[in-house]
Amino acid sequence: MAQYSIDTSEIKEYAEKLRAGDSVKLSGTVYTSRDAAHKRIFELLENGGELPFEIDGASIYYAGPTPTPEGRVIGSCGPTTSGRMDKFAPKLLDLGLSSMIGKGERSEEVCEAIVRNKAVYFCAIGGAGALCSKSITSCDEIAFFDLGCESVKKLTFKDFSVIVAIDCHGGNLFRK
Repeated sequence: MAQYSIDTSEIKEYAEKLRAGDSVKLSGTVYTSRDAAHKRIFELLENGGELPFEIDGASIYYAGPTPTPEGRVIGSCGPTTSGRMDKFAPKLLDLGLSSMIGKGERSEEVCEAIVRNKAVYFCAIGGAGALCSKSITSCDEIAFFDLGCESVKKLTFKDFSVIVAIDCHGGNLFRK
């Protein structure tokens, strides 16, 4: 299993090199989006509205950070269960989403969309939100402010540790 340091803007270039089980230190721009934000993004897509960020080439982190303590960039920011976004993920992948970061298994439809679109699903360590937040150097709330912790935030990662869980060749850590 290989180890990589990758900027999120380069995920599409690296996707074919990555294999399930590889360790990656991610740096660059990532957007948080969970259930409620995904629902709103889909409403905007259906109604021809402007999306809060460019989907093509983007990386989404399934996370809802806790309130930011004084003197910190962000509160605890660990991954949430990815399967709750499975009904949305195939379309976003078809629109060019390059990667998703979360925890847990994905549906067969999501796995097929990852392969079809040469994307990547990364897993971060669940239950380690305080540790994860140490690799986030900036946080700006950019959309759906009324959703609180589930609003869309633009994060900057610096050496955020993840594992390739599902690769674009069909490799999948959750399957034997």
